[in-house]
Amino acid sequence: MDEQVGALLTAVLERNALSTDDLISIWFTATPDPHCDFPAAAARGLGILDVPLICAQELDIEGAMPRVVRLLAHIESDRPRADINHVYLGAAAALRKDIAQ
Repeated sequence: MDEQVGALLTAVLERNALSTDDLISIWFTATPDPHCDFPAAAARGLGILDVPLICAQELDIEGAMPRVVRLLAHIESDRPRADINHVYLGAAAALRKDIAQ
């Protein structure tokens, strides 16, 4: 899971031209099925050491897509919300076809 979460976090940073200095905090959520590690461990593995991170569990809804990790990054930016690129990788792109790249 670290590799996939790392790829998601890297994509969010790259597609929005953000550096770790722009990060205020990151909130990770995961469906109940991953049991290998905390998603925040991937951020620490990428060298994001001085940013508060928190992990939480998504609601366990019947029929929901399994093995999904989401992140909500609080950032310092002067850009308007319309210029922020939301990232959905792999099968998760089906969750928001209206904004997935």
